[in-house]
Amino acid sequence: MEPDVNAEREERSGFPAALIAGAVVMALVVTGFILLTRVARSHTPSGTEKLLFDGAAQAYAQKIHFGNVELSESSNLLNQQFVYVTGTMSNEGDRGVSAMEVTVEFHDSFNQVILRDTQRLVTPATGPLSAGQVRDFQVTIVENLSSEWNHQDPSIHITGLVLD
Repeated sequence: MEPDVNAEREERSGFPAALIAGAVVMALVVTGFILLTRVARSHTPSGTEKLLFDGAAQAYAQKIHFGNVELSESSNLLNQQFVYVTGTMSNEGDRGVSAMEVTVEFHDSFNQVILRDTQRLVTPATGPLSAGQVRDFQVTIVENLSSEWNHQDPSIHITGLVLD
């Protein structure tokens, strides 16, 4: 019995079609991923965009207070250390805050800054901090704290503020 030449040809011709179909599917997946990451980036503030902090905002910053500050540490499966700064923020003024950026500073025993991190606590995603409102906050520090850290609570400074 001779091998079926037609069956062999059909089997061979099906291989390139499957390869091409797989390549098209992978290209669509990669394109979708790239588009999604670009859209996500366009809706989140970049690290280089600083909030305005003009005279009116600086004066109003005196009415925003941070309390009940606590620190905790954790690590993930990759053995990366994280420090969490949690507490409450209160708006004791008469205006709402639609965006707020803070700088958290850790110091050594000589009160020199050994770690500084800037993050946004009030964003469109969290909603505004209304006049008279008290809200919990959390700042996640990914960098390792130096062994020279004085083990005191960090200082928290408002470095950007947008008022309603």
